Amino acid sequence: MLTSKQRELLLFINERIKDTGVSPSFDEMKEALNLASKSGIHRLISALEERGFIRRLAHRARALEVLKLPDSAIPTQSLRGRKDFKPSLVSTGRPAAMPSARTIPLVGTIAAGIPISAIQQDNGHVNAPDGLSEGDEHFALEVQGDSMIDAGILEGDIVVLRRTEAANTGDIVVALIDGEEATLKRLRRKGASVALEAANPAYETRIFGPDRVQVQGRLVALVRRYD
Repeated sequence: MLTSKQRELLLFINERIKDTGVSPSFDEMKEALNLASKSGIHRLISALEERGFIRRLAHRARALEVLKLPDSAIPTQSLRGRKDFKPSLVSTGRPAAMPSARTIPLVGTIAAGIPISAIQQDNGHVNAPDGLSEGDEHFALEVQGDSMIDAGILEGDIVVLRRTEAANTGDIVVALIDGEEATLKRLRRKGASVALEAANPAYETRIFGPDRVQVQGRLVALVRRYD
């Protein structure tokens, strides 16, 4: 049986992974549960892992996978049939003998200082992860830099994004700043302003007026290649 805080944290992690494709940072978990320090989150994560509800993914900063939920105890494998489920990670090594019939264009790299229009080029395709809506338009970008490592997004990863100009606070997005600079960051709305938040304490949060930021796409999946 889970305590109320363990249950609350597990459901929060599960919903965030469904919504954004990646697990929340420890700061976000602390804020969501209204805890005073990260040490309480560490204890809750360890307890959930010991009870088999989650597991930590190797070689990913603070990345978690939900294995089952508290009430129905449905394993994650069963959740993959749900239309709203989005995988947190798709690992690829050597090409499969029978690749997915559906692919997503890999249009370039995402790094600060390069506009979206400049990076759009034919860099091949990646197989579409399970759970993506057939009716939405998606594109993929290879990540450069370490500004999102605490969200489990590492340099060399491929982010899959749904092309959209709309995003909710807390979403990880590709945003275009002043029509020139493209960046992958978590979007926060602060009154009339828009904050683009890194997931690495080495980087400062940048705040802009709403007319300076245009959302290009919202993160829905993450692909990691193991060569």
